[in-house]
Amino acid sequence: MSALVPLLVALPLLGAAVTLVFGRSPRLQVAVSAGTLGAVSVIATVLLVAVDQGSPIAVSVGGWPTPFGIVLYVDRFAALLVLVSSIVLLAVLLFSIGQGAADGVEETPISIFNPSYLILAAGIFDAFIAGDLFNLYVGFEILLVASYVLITLGSTESRIRTGAVYIVVSLVSSILFLAAIAMIYGAVGTVNMAQVAERVAQLPQETQLVLHLMLLVAFGIKAAIFPVSFWLPDSYPTAPAPVTAVFAGLLTKVGVYALIRTETQLFAENSIDTLLLVVALATMIIGVLGAVAQAELKRILSFTLVSHVGYMIFGLAIVTPDAIGATVYYIVHHIVVQTTLFLAVGLIERKAGSTSILRVSGLMKAAPLLAVLYFVPAVNLGGLPPFSGFIGKVGLFEAAAAVGTPLMIVIIFGGILTSLLTLYALMRAWNLAFWREDDDAAEIDGRLAYLGNAAAADEQGSTRRIPAIMNVATGGMVAVTLALTVFAGPLYAVCERIGVNLLKPVSLVQLDEEAGG
Repeated sequence: MSALVPLLVALPLLGAAVTLVFGRSPRLQVAVSAGTLGAVSVIATVLLVAVDQGSPIAVSVGGWPTPFGIVLYVDRFAALLVLVSSIVLLAVLLFSIGQGAADGVEETPISIFNPSYLILAAGIFDAFIAGDLFNLYVGFEILLVASYVLITLGSTESRIRTGAVYIVVSLVSSILFLAAIAMIYGAVGTVNMAQVAERVAQLPQETQLVLHLMLLVAFGIKAAIFPVSFWLPDSYPTAPAPVTAVFAGLLTKVGVYALIRTETQLFAENSIDTLLLVVALATMIIGVLGAVAQAELKRILSFTLVSHVGYMIFGLAIVTPDAIGATVYYIVHHIVVQTTLFLAVGLIERKAGSTSILRVSGLMKAAPLLAVLYFVPAVNLGGLPPFSGFIGKVGLFEAAAAVGTPLMIVIIFGGILTSLLTLYALMRAWNLAFWREDDDAAEIDGRLAYLGNAAAADEQGSTRRIPAIMNVATGGMVAVTLALTVFAGPLYAVCERIGVNLLKPVSLVQLDEEAGG
């Protein structure tokens, strides 16, 4: 099995090289991209089954001893997120194929999009299976370099402007992360996570706290937690629909993943749980209030993205196996549902020529299928039973109630309020865009006058044809969101085992044995 681990990163990089060489052969590029992501999905499935039934797999790249060489480490957590990410990436790729076929190269230039997309995938997978901090940094930089290209596709003024903000913020985060790595190496003499976990506990608490907070800020920017989430709502909505969907679904979760590894394995003895709880509450409430104040669907979803990262930080701060397990389940749920919603909004934009809820109306009659494709993930994200959003939130609330401190109770109520406001914002948009008729527009717009000054990321444009493959890709993702509910039992059981294992960090000796060192 260990031979399969490097393929998770090597295959996308090789696929990117092939698509770059054959830039004038769009069909070959698409075939290579889809085949690569499909192969990664199969490998990730095999690895998930293997590590769930056995033990984690560690690979020392190049045969170097564990503390000195690059270690790729696959446990249940890493394998699950690689599997979910590869499925999402494949679905969004199919969506982009339809968009490219319908619009030509204006929105998603295939010769540029496919290599950049596979490099982005390689960076995401590398970050998930990184066994040392520097390789995690490399994974971040790989995906960020690709994201710089993807977020500015089309080279419109708004994309260049927001892309510049995204680049500056990402560079600040990367500099902080690199500085933290240098300080950790200076303090403990290694960047291998297992070895850092053993040695960092011997440092003075003040030194641990400084290192801890540096990583928290660096990963917090990437995860878009309050107060360093300001960049996200302005950066994502202007990108092409497939890019926005994959960014919203995956990039912030890489930051959350790094935070979970940091809190549960590297600094388990240096608790900042109270700070994380306060940050989680602020992220939830401020993010969802921003969503309620928006009149443009992409911005509404961008603010709900911020607010729901707060649930993940909430679960992380509880630091019990049940809470971590519920957090992992919620991460999987949010990756799938948030991506699906952005794909549905991309279809709305094509059908109506806009994503402003003050401009779009009458879509229920014009596009009943589109109404379903938006409605199902919307109520799921809002947390209505019996969907996966409800299951994940109940798991988080039960874990918090078991702790029972006053702050936990406050955050439970904050989480319930966030869920209700999320449902309100998404259902208000559904009601206006799908149920409202043109005759009702003046009356409803008058009642929503407070949205008149809300920022908009789009201009009224012409309607465009929706190729069948775009509906199929979005419908497939809706089916995956429903599968998270239908198969919630076995999936949640895997997540519970992940929660137990994450609070039992792997020792360096065990890592050496698994890597064959």
